[in-house]
Amino acid sequence: MDLLFFMLASAAAASTGMFFRPGAWYRDLAKPPWRPPDWLFGPAWLVLYICIAISGWLVWRQWGADGVGLALAVFAVQLVLNALWSAFFFGLRRPDLAFIEVICLWLSIIATIVLFHPIDEVAAYLLIPYACWVTFASALNFSIWRLNAERWSRSVS
Repeated sequence: MDLLFFMLASAAAASTGMFFRPGAWYRDLAKPPWRPPDWLFGPAWLVLYICIAISGWLVWRQWGADGVGLALAVFAVQLVLNALWSAFFFGLRRPDLAFIEVICLWLSIIATIVLFHPIDEVAAYLLIPYACWVTFASALNFSIWRLNAERWSRSVS
């Protein structure tokens, strides 16, 4: 497996953002004043997905699937969870469920870092900005959910 495979896997996770777009629904939500501008999300995620791909590839290069099976399995889980967040938040329009999901994503990223570190330190370090961004995204998700709580209670009932 080469770097291209890991780039494609990261691109596949990122692609859910093309299917589940923010749209007018998101623009109409109350958001915290510390939320970054919309234009920042694309470039930030592009850099993060590249780091994610390189990280997985570096671990794969060490021993392949036989030697790092658990680490790569957890890596795959975090990619799946990453892909699902857009479906929960933008597709289902459920920031409450998306918040639970993003916490699971965050935990899987931390687990991936812990499992990658003994195999390849650089691979683990490449995921730290991702963990930081998802920490921030979790806080933003929670804030949007709480700021619009009345809206969810009406739409879910």
